[in-house]
Amino acid sequence: MADIATFLSATNDLIVALPLQIPNPDPVQPPGTEGLTAIMGWAKWVALAICILGLIAAGAMMSINSRRGEGGEHVGKIGMALGGVIVISAAASLVGFLMGA
Repeated sequence: MADIATFLSATNDLIVALPLQIPNPDPVQPPGTEGLTAIMGWAKWVALAICILGLIAAGAMMSINSRRGEGGEHVGKIGMALGGVIVISAAASLVGFLMGA
């Protein structure tokens, strides 16, 4: 019984110590890719600006059509624009996380 306990203790120590042996280097941007980073930043801001314009347009259409009783139809457009903002922000955050920023 002592042999099994010793084996389990050694296995547990190995499992605990093994992740400490894996190196975790700092992320380094490859040379010559600064332009790509600038393009991604511009693309993010342009996409968010388009989403903001979509929200403004959907709100304006909703207020114009509320007199006709059709204002509720534009709620889906607002939801799609907000969904776009969420996807763009999540993509930017994921890339930033992966780049180590």
